[in-house]
Parts: sequence; structure tokens; C-alpha cells
Amino acid sequence: MIKKAIGVALVGVALLAPTTATAQERHPAPATHPGATDWQRVGDGITAGISGLAVEDRHGAAIDVVGVRDNKKPGQNRLVAIGLRPGAAPRVRPLDWAGELPVDLEAIDAVPGRPHEFVALASGGTAYRVVREKDTVRVLGTFRLPGISPDANHEGFALLVVHGKYVAVWADRGQDDRPATLSAAEWNPADNSFGKPVSAEFRAPYPTEHVRHVSDVKLAADGRLTVSSASDPGDDGPFASALYDAGRVTVSRDGRIRLTVSDRPHRLATVSGHKVEALACLPGSRDGILGSDDENAGGSVAVTRFCRP
Repeated sequence: MIKKAIGVALVGVALLAPTTATAQERHPAPATHPGATDWQRVGDGITAGISGLAVEDRHGAAIDVVGVRDNKKPGQNRLVAIGLRPGAAPRVRPLDWAGELPVDLEAIDAVPGRPHEFVALASGGTAYRVVREKDTVRVLGTFRLPGISPDANHEGFALLVVHGKYVAVWADRGQDDRPATLSAAEWNPADNSFGKPVSAEFRAPYPTEHVRHVSDVKLAADGRLTVSSASDPGDDGPFASALYDAGRVTVSRDGRIRLTVSDRPHRLATVSGHKVEALACLPGSRDGILGSDDENAGGSVAVTRFCRP
């Protein structure tokens, strides 16, 4: 069932049963996801969680991703390179940040067609256009998302090229009775400007307590939206998460963006014991990477099959 569809013209153009929690037990989780692999630790302690992921490169089974960390103090790591190789522990390398220091980075995505270039988003709605140069990330520019509320808390960001136009999607996470808000707009990489955004609300059926309805969002090549939702009862958990097929972004022939969000989203997977805050999909593949920010328990990643090529 479709909840909302809004259009606007372009300007320019592991997965286990849930953790124990009384209300959540009344909403049983689906069976174990068939493509799951073991979670692998990529950092210990509250400053080592992964709050966003983007694919940087892939050579066969070797995958290189970058992850953001939601740290707030000087001297704490903001961005980390993670190398994933079959049969080996992740290679984790913190990257130096050159430029205005962000506070509370919550999402990141690669800029399509521009190798080693990314947009990272802080929870307050400030975006950082950056380029990786070996062990350093250099800030190319900063900009604000359009039409955002001062009370919003953003935890998702994604980019996609449709008919030669860059489309951005971002999400205010929502909290418990307050639904998440998904927004989409054209983004112009020449000057980091946006067209007029369209928005729709999203509620996750599960988890049901301490819920952040959207903890990250990514776009498939056909515009389908995958979101993660998470339960965060505190720095020691217990955590639970789910992945959903949440809707779709399309661009019509006359250049109008349409954002369609389902009020009965299909649950792709359920995750026990981790607060999933990061999604990344490998181009042309069903394989993707999940990242967790498990607060005092640190950060972990898992390679699994939840993407749509």
C-alpha cells in the first residue's frame, strides 16, 4: 500500500531474532536472512561506532569502504577507511580530517562519477563535500540541506544519478511516536545547490521501543529506497534493528522528482544485538555492507545480501 507520493519540477538539473524486550516480543522477527555473514569488529568503545558507510572501490571480492563516526570532540576520529577481504579481519585505518571539523557525522555517500569524493552529513543538517587523498580527507566545501527543521536529527543520506541528474535523499530519523521524514531533491554538484525538496513520512513497524525509524538510507539504481531502523535504549543496549524496502524515488520525463513511501514497508531483514546505522550497496550486486554503532560496545560491520542491483 502506498502512503504518499509527491512531485516537484527539477530546477536544473547475522541477522537473527530480535533482542528481548516485552513489546518487541509481541512482534516476532522473520527468519534468519539467508545471506548473512558474521559481524566483524572495527573498533572498540563509544568513539569507534560506524554511523554511515560508502563504497569507495571494489576489486573482485576485495571491498574498500569509508565510514563516518559521530564523534563531537577535537582529536576524535571522524572518518575511517575499512578494507574487507575474504577470510581476513577488516583492515581499519583512521583518516585525518583537513578542514572545518564536523560535529556528529551520521551519514555518507559517494559522489557518483567522481572517484574518492563523498558527501558526509552531520545530524544538524550540515553536509561536507570531501575528497580522500591517501590517509587524509580534505573538505572541498560545506552546505546546508534545504527546508530542514531546527529540531530535526538527520541520520541518512544518499546520492543517485537519474537521466543525467543528481538526486539526493536524506532522512530525519524520527523518534518513537514521531515518524521519520524522508526528503528528496535535485542536487547540483557544480555549486552544491538543491532544487525544491519533496518529503514523506516513514514509520518502522519494528523495532517498537526506543525506535529511530530511519537510521540510514540508500538508493538502488532503479530508485528504490532501502532504510535501516534501530532501537537505542542507551549506551549499553540491548540493540535491535531492521532493514526495509521503504519506497522509491523516480524522475519523470518532464524532470519531476516523485518520492513514494510505503505505509506497509516490506521487512528485508532483522538484526539482533546491533544498532545498524550504516548501509552501503555494491554497484550491480545484491551484496551490501552493514555498519553498527553499538555505543560502549564499539563498531562492527557485516557483509550480507540485502541490496537490489
